[in-house]
Amino acid sequence: MIKFLLKGLLRDRSRSLFPVLTVSLGVLLTVFFYCYILGIAGNMLQTSAKLSSGHVRVTTRAYAEEADQLPNDLALAGINALLDGLRRDHPSLIWTPRIRFGGLLDVPDERGETKAQGPVAGIGADLLTPGSPEPGILGLEVALVRGRLAEEKTEILMSDDFARRLGLELGGTVTLISSTMYGSLATANFTLAGTLRFGAAAMDRGTMIADLSAVQDVLDMSDAAGEVLGFYRDEIYREEEADALAASFNSARSAAADPFAPVMDTLRNQSGLGEMLDLFKIMMGVFVGLFVAAMAVVLWNAGLMGNIRRYGEIGVRLAMGESKGHVYRSMIGESLLIGLAGTVVGAAVGLALAYWLQVHGLDVSGLFENASILMTTRIRARVTPAAFFIGFAPGLLATFLGSAMAGLGIYKRQTSRLMKELEA
Repeated sequence: MIKFLLKGLLRDRSRSLFPVLTVSLGVLLTVFFYCYILGIAGNMLQTSAKLSSGHVRVTTRAYAEEADQLPNDLALAGINALLDGLRRDHPSLIWTPRIRFGGLLDVPDERGETKAQGPVAGIGADLLTPGSPEPGILGLEVALVRGRLAEEKTEILMSDDFARRLGLELGGTVTLISSTMYGSLATANFTLAGTLRFGAAAMDRGTMIADLSAVQDVLDMSDAAGEVLGFYRDEIYREEEADALAASFNSARSAAADPFAPVMDTLRNQSGLGEMLDLFKIMMGVFVGLFVAAMAVVLWNAGLMGNIRRYGEIGVRLAMGESKGHVYRSMIGESLLIGLAGTVVGAAVGLALAYWLQVHGLDVSGLFENASILMTTRIRARVTPAAFFIGFAPGLLATFLGSAMAGLGIYKRQTSRLMKELEA
């Protein structure tokens, strides 16, 4: 029966060409936008994890409540002992301390007077310890634009746009003005070793990166850090596993009322990422639902037109004794074959376009000039095995619904009027 239906569709293109094109277009858009949204979500997670929040983050309870204000007066103390415990108890993650701080950068002229100034968002990370994972996590070698990575405690890296705006050249001296862990004034001179471009507007606007030990000395934070970040070694964020890890860590310290007791939080619960991820899931469901509904209506109309054109054929089949149910089921079978063909074609083209976007990306830096979220300005899709199968939902479901609705007219045919219809 399937072979018979397939031959009919191949020999009569008017019955299959338009529906196949309709299904292909709908599946193409569904698959492409699925990969596009998946790419944006993955981009945000990966960028935020590496540059800001980690897959999990350990801070003091008080620091966690005011994390956006970078309250280093509420930082973790005894950081070395805490790191030893985390690395011993949870070896599947990479644990690394960081200090985030704010301040003012002052660039002097030849006479030592201020030539330019600018507010800076600083990161203290372990850049100099042999084998430290931080240069790889932050992607410093990839982001390097000019110069080299820091090799001394007095050397720093800056975002390239920020350095150019201040008129600071490689090897130039810059003064950091900030506040210590105890609230007093902190000043220190640094030498610019290299400039970076992360591709994230929030980082490229005004960031400096210094070695952790240098920042600890300047901010009077000996054996202290604002946060300890944990990263899965394969760089894949596992939401359920991270939630379980955080719950276990926090439950073991639930009795501690000390505001300086360590507490662990996950990537999803930081910077509103959870709400954004939920929004992406809703958007994906809406996309698929809209395409299913739109294609079902189009294919319903196409099925009605096809039934009108095949009015005589259906009458002959009924006159020869074929049951209405069998005719109805054969039409649905035809629609499923059309849906399968359209799905394969549409998914293949959609995946090809998504793969091109994954490899080459799309520069949207103009949309993120004043953005505060950590997201690269080159949008890339993400192609996964599930992306191919996601197209089967709108492709097969829409053709089934369209044919099922259009085919209901078969049951309204009156067998007693068949001869009169055939004579006409």
